[in-house]
Amino acid sequence: MKRLNTPFSEADIASLEVGDMIYISGYIFCGRDAVLPKIVDEIQTGKLNKDVELQGNVVFHTAVSPAGVGPTSSNKLEIEASMKPLSDAGIKMHLGKGKIKDETVQALAERNAVYAIMPPVTALLESKTTERMCVAHPELGMEALYKVKVKDYPVIIAAAKGRSIY
Repeated sequence: MKRLNTPFSEADIASLEVGDMIYISGYIFCGRDAVLPKIVDEIQTGKLNKDVELQGNVVFHTAVSPAGVGPTSSNKLEIEASMKPLSDAGIKMHLGKGKIKDETVQALAERNAVYAIMPPVTALLESKTTERMCVAHPELGMEALYKVKVKDYPVIIAAAKGRSIY
């Protein structure tokens, strides 16, 4: 298995193929349908908090609760609609679960970005999450945008280079 640290380089992402199993370590962002449209709007209006550095990073489609984190369905309208603009802003990996549209797979390929999946394994992921901090929209509680530090998150590349495992 490959091991990658955030932030990812263009070459890191270009080296990934559909079906690759990798471990991710470093800081990643966590957000889902309540916060991602707000982040996209802030990117488009130039109001994104300067401490939210998206370049080469990961957005994990999840809420952050005291019980831990676990993937939510990435094909929810608000989440999937955020993938193209977040990739334009520098996000290189979208992490969640479920099938995404062919158009989204192509949009990611055009931006040298990938979609990765993991099974719903909250207890395992909690043991691999070492720090968490709210970085945007604290009023949304566990659905705010969080930055977490992870060690060896196990993921499978589900969409890369215009191909999908689905």
